[in-house]
Amino acid sequence: MISSAVITSRDNTMKVVKSTKLIQMEDKNAQLIEACIHNNRKAQEKLYDIYKVAMYTILVRMLNNEANAADALQDAFIEVFKSLKNFKRKSTLGAWIKTIVVRTGIAKLKKQVRTIELETSIHQAENEVIVWDENLTGEYLSEKIQQLPNGYRTVFLLIEVEGYSHKEVGDLVGISEGTSKSQLYKAKKMLQHLLKEMK
Repeated sequence: MISSAVITSRDNTMKVVKSTKLIQMEDKNAQLIEACIHNNRKAQEKLYDIYKVAMYTILVRMLNNEANAADALQDAFIEVFKSLKNFKRKSTLGAWIKTIVVRTGIAKLKKQVRTIELETSIHQAENEVIVWDENLTGEYLSEKIQQLPNGYRTVFLLIEVEGYSHKEVGDLVGISEGTSKSQLYKAKKMLQHLLKEMK
C-alpha cells in the first residue's frame, strides 16, 4: 500500500516538473518574440508555422471562403509582426494572436458586405431553451453554420466555437453586449431551422 506521504511527494514532484516546463516554454516564447521583433525571418517563419493552421481554420469558418481566409491570414500576421513589440504578456501569445486574427477576419467581412448584418434590436425570448438533436454530427452542423448570414455566423463562431464572452464579442465586432446575445439566439434559431430542413 502506498502511503499518502509518497503520493503527496509524487504530486509535488509533478507540479515542479510542470512548472519547470512552463517556465522553459515561456523562455523559448520570449526568445522567439524578441527575434521576431528584430525582423529575424527564420523566427518569423517559425512563429507563423506554429499558429498558421489554427488561425487559418478560424478564418475559414468566419469568412466561408478559403482564398479570402488565406488573404486575411497574411494580413493578420503582418499585423502580428508589426505589433509584437506591444505584446504585454497579459495573455498567452496564442490568445493575443487569435485576437488580431479575429479582428482581421471581421474587417474583411465588413469590406465584403459593407455591413456585418448585425441588428441593434433584441427580440430574444429570454427563457426559451433551444434543444439540439442528439444525433447531430459535427459535419452537418459545420455545413449549416456556413449557411448563416455573416453577422450571425461571426457571433456564433466567436462565442460557441472560440469561447469568447458576449462582452468580448461586442468589443471585437463593435456592437453592444445585448446585441451579441440577440445575434447568438437568432443564429441558433436559424441553425435549428436549417437542420430541420435538412431532414
